[in-house]
Amino acid sequence: MLALLRLTVMLLIALTVIYWALVLYLRAGEKDRLEAEWEAERPPLPQHTYVANGLRDYQGSLRRKLIWGVYVIPITVVVGLVYYVNYA
Repeated sequence: MLALLRLTVMLLIALTVIYWALVLYLRAGEKDRLEAEWEAERPPLPQHTYVANGLRDYQGSLRRKLIWGVYVIPITVVVGLVYYVNYA
């Protein structure tokens, strides 16, 4: 039981590092894309406002997907494997 707890803690630490690395990387890419889009279109909003609005919209959609992809799916796979190995 102690080994499972240790595995869980290490897995959560590793997944948290991966999650934040992905958040920062994808947010930087979206910021670059929004800045290039602003340059091409030249909307009436200032660039910083246009980028901030776009990042706010993007952040809401990104966070839900990353939580599923980084936390829920790997933890479900590990729990499934532990159950299969021990009880099946």
